[in-house]
Amino acid sequence: MAEIELSHILVAIGFMSALGLMLSGILALANRKLWVYEDPRIDEVEELLPSTNCGACGTAGCRPFAEALIRGELKPAQCTVNSRDAAEDIAEYLGVDAGDVIKRVARLACAGGTHVARNKAHYDGLESCRAAAMVSGGPKGCAWGCIGLSDCAEVCDQKAIHMNPVGLPVVDPDKCTACNDCVEICPKGLFSLQPITHQLWVACNNQLHGDDAEADCEVACTACEKCAVDAPDGLIEIRNNLAVIDYHKNQLASPAAIERCPTGAIVWLQQEQPLKGRQARRIIRRKPLPLR
Repeated sequence: MAEIELSHILVAIGFMSALGLMLSGILALANRKLWVYEDPRIDEVEELLPSTNCGACGTAGCRPFAEALIRGELKPAQCTVNSRDAAEDIAEYLGVDAGDVIKRVARLACAGGTHVARNKAHYDGLESCRAAAMVSGGPKGCAWGCIGLSDCAEVCDQKAIHMNPVGLPVVDPDKCTACNDCVEICPKGLFSLQPITHQLWVACNNQLHGDDAEADCEVACTACEKCAVDAPDGLIEIRNNLAVIDYHKNQLASPAAIERCPTGAIVWLQQEQPLKGRQARRIIRRKPLPLR
């Protein structure tokens, strides 16, 4: 009986050993047939990238960006988080041109802080723009205006957005990577990514006309058409009671278009700092306006 059991054990051991050898052979063969070469430079380039995985370069993260660089599909300068020196280091390593990409930043089409824009109601709920927007469009008199509950600042991994004393988000152009997170989270669609060469900017999205617009916000675009008249032909037009800039004609833009704007809704950005025209109303008030 003992001999029979021992033989069974030996047969089982032999079977398992043979099975293990067969499976090992199959795996070795599969590894040989299915092996995909990966350029070792990908790891080296990835080490030179900031590891933020923000997607501002147009890829899903830093490693896909490194792979695209190796394939020659993108330029090192298209990583807007890296410094110029870092882009040059990558270019030197790969033996390619670093490229010359115009920096883009997130901009807000609203200047209606609490000191110039009235609320129609007091909002008491979840501190979120998205939540507030679900309650009759939010508390602001201007249905298109910034709600100011800092969803954009909270979602920004680069800490490029902070809320100013009058409840508006302010973008730090040096930290902004144009990752698009603030654009996607704003329930009013007020953020957009703009090349810094677009210096003429309409800091408003209100589509009411004249007195109705100013009743809600003292810095609203009133569709007075003065900017469109003063700008080169076709650069600015009025659509839905709002000045709209044709950036295909950006080379024609100049501060002349802002000079007669009565509210200062259209501005000229100098190093991302808004300059208003000479005829714009000067507002020194900093206290919130009462409910309308």
